[in-house]
Parts: sequence; C-alpha cells; structure tokens
Amino acid sequence: ICHKEMGLVSQVFDEDILGHLKGHMAIGHTRYSTTGSSVLYNAQPIVVETPFGPIAVAHNGNIVNTGALREELERDGIKFKSTNDSEVIAQLIATYHKGDIVRAVREAMADVRGAYTVLVLTPHQILGFRDPNGIRPLCLATVNGSGTVFSSETCALNVIGAKLVREIEPGELVVVDAEGIT
Repeated sequence: ICHKEMGLVSQVFDEDILGHLKGHMAIGHTRYSTTGSSVLYNAQPIVVETPFGPIAVAHNGNIVNTGALREELERDGIKFKSTNDSEVIAQLIATYHKGDIVRAVREAMADVRGAYTVLVLTPHQILGFRDPNGIRPLCLATVNGSGTVFSSETCALNVIGAKLVREIEPGELVVVDAEGIT
C-alpha cells in the first residue's frame, strides 16, 4: 500500500488514513524533491514493479549522475513516471533485480554517484544503505526492544521512543527481515 500526499504529516496521515494502513513494515519520507518539481508524482516513496514483486524506495540526498543513469535506463526501455532522482535509483535497482535484491542494491550502489541514504522496502524486507563517503546520515534504532527503525536524523527517534543502536557506516548496506538484521 502506498499513501502519499503533499502537505504536513498531520494533514497527510490523519486517524482515518492510519486506520487503513495495515502491515508490519513501512518506509516514509517527509522531504520535498531535490530533483524535479515539488509535485505529487515526485513525492516519495517511489514504487516500481519488478518480476519479483514491487519495491518502494525512499531517498535522501543528491545524485550527481542522475541524467546519465536516466538516459541509459530510457535507452533500455524504462518508462519514468516522475522527474526525480529517487525513481532513477528505484528503476536501477529494479533493472538489476534478478531474484536477489541485495545483489541488485549492491550493483546499483556501484553506479550511483553522490551523497545519499536510501531505504528499499520489498514484500519481505527493508534495506538501508548509505553512500560510500558517508555524506548523508543514516542510523539504526530499536523500538520496544524488538522493532527496527532507520532514520536519517536521530532527533526523530525520540518522537517514537526508539533507542539508537548505531550509525550506518559509509557504504554499508543493512538488511532487516524475518531472520533479523544483517
């Protein structure tokens, strides 16, 4: 399920909307697009289909080779629905996805240049990764001792009662699934 709107979090996610969002995993984003205009079709998370199910991507940062990556993907037949760099990341991961999402993310990370943190939601896991230079922050936390949270800012952890575990290292990829954290 993907729900996104323009506006303040309290306007976009009222009690009625929250009541309809069921599940045990989620990703979200509250920042305007840095590439492309600030309109609904550029709002995150970006959802793309793969032969292995949908993936949703939320990204914080600036990709310096977005244009070249987008042109290459378009030459390969990819049709974009937005004008933002987050969809470029999502489509790149989807293109590399041949049944192993971790490998697909690693291959995409090798192609993407810039300062970024990214979360990828699949039907069974959440992957969090950070650019090799560690320019954009990403941290890992726990909630109630068993839930796992990623956040680009540690100040957000206090709002939900989460406890900081550690910062994700530059270039690191962390996977959270039913087996735990790897």
